[in-house]
Amino acid sequence: MTPCCCSVHTHATCCDGKSTLVEMAAAAYAAGVKYFGVSCHSHTPLELDVGYVLPADMTDYRRSVLALRAEYAGRMEVLLGLEWDSQSDIFPEGFDYWIGSAHYQRRENGVCYAADWGEEAFTACRDEACGGDALAVTEGYFREVARVAAMKPTILGHMDLITKLNAGNRFFDETSPRYEKAALEALHTADPMATLLEINTGGMARGYRDAPYPALFLLKEWRTMGGRIILTSDSHSADTILYGYGDSIALAKAAGFERSTILTLNGPTECRI
Repeated sequence: MTPCCCSVHTHATCCDGKSTLVEMAAAAYAAGVKYFGVSCHSHTPLELDVGYVLPADMTDYRRSVLALRAEYAGRMEVLLGLEWDSQSDIFPEGFDYWIGSAHYQRRENGVCYAADWGEEAFTACRDEACGGDALAVTEGYFREVARVAAMKPTILGHMDLITKLNAGNRFFDETSPRYEKAALEALHTADPMATLLEINTGGMARGYRDAPYPALFLLKEWRTMGGRIILTSDSHSADTILYGYGDSIALAKAAGFERSTILTLNGPTECRI
């Protein structure tokens, strides 16, 4: 069994994906996936999220995913998941698993600033809420990650998403002691016995990055903590179900991991990478 048998960080047109649930499941099955999870974005009250997240009433979402489970029974396990955002107004219960993610940080001025929506969002947070201090933006972001990690999600999602637009250290120095301290403090909030750390290729698939999340120093620390990893593609379209898994395996091995975790309807299990 290879890590490519599992793809559980996926989105569809019922949130911000480009392909329908039916198309995503069909693509996963055609790619040889044995354990396919749907993890659409949880509802938030933010105006920025209108059209990009699930409705607060997720009855239809649950029904649709469970219908796929029945359709693929005996051929591919279909798991009902949710990517829960730190600004969500619902609680992540009643799912096979949930991914805890921070896409925003709410600052003292009451404004929610997106971590991955473009240069304008980052510079607004820096200049309006952080006195021009770019590293303060990252520190605020990782405080949000820590808050999510403390809730013990099944998977901690793209924990250094704040680097998505930072190619070439465009906005801040990722080797700065302040940056690394903030990131490590957030990581240490996670429970390695309860939570999986994902190696996520979504930023690569969408052309923002040339390497998966998270950074190597975070993966090495997670291994020291006794934590486990899971490979994900954060796929938003049927053609990226297993995007970049080879890059993720290489990064995992560089951090010293020999195994990754897959999620099944009977719980997590491990396989060699």
